[in-house]
Amino acid sequence: MALPNKMWGPSDAMYGTGRRKTAMARVFLRPGSGQITVNGCSLEDYFPRLTSQLLVVQPFELTGTKGRYDVYATVRGGGISAQADAIRYGISRALLSGNAELRETLKKAGLLTRDARKKERKKPGQPGARKRFQYSKR
Repeated sequence: MALPNKMWGPSDAMYGTGRRKTAMARVFLRPGSGQITVNGCSLEDYFPRLTSQLLVVQPFELTGTKGRYDVYATVRGGGISAQADAIRYGISRALLSGNAELRETLKKAGLLTRDARKKERKKPGQPGARKRFQYSKR
């Protein structure tokens, strides 16, 4: 598991894994100034949409720890929205590993619940997961 530089050590970093659909995020937190790095880019560069940025920062705002931790996240798979959700879930779990008292706040907001929805598979004998071939009476 490669961390960005020597300053990030496993002893002082809190870790959380987040998943959503096919997106998987590894999130490392350590005390700092609130800088968020996703796949080597800043949060604003990686997620240009404001809604995705707000999703990622949501656990910090709810727990009152905004600006206290630096975040280093690697995320792959899925789309932009699923990746933002995966990082949010990973941050929530990492915060929980560092401070168990935040559990009630995060749980009440629904940030500790894994969204288990996935794409439904295509079934044999039909064109998609739910769609059926067109019925012709004659």
